[in-house]
Amino acid sequence: MAVPKRKTSKSKRNMRRAHDALTVENWVEDKNTGEPVRRHHIDLKTGMYKGRQVIEAND
Repeated sequence: MAVPKRKTSKSKRNMRRAHDALTVENWVEDKNTGEPVRRHHIDLKTGMYKGRQVIEAND
């Protein structure tokens, strides 16, 4: 069984964990409805993307 030869320092441990942080979702307020929507995503309720009708709206 593999066993570490030396203790991992706090610095090395924290450098390894630097990539484990959760990313924050980027939400913005919709100009027309005022509801929060994710950026660069189609609004499935209205079917709009960048002010254009892309798909049919789900009613």
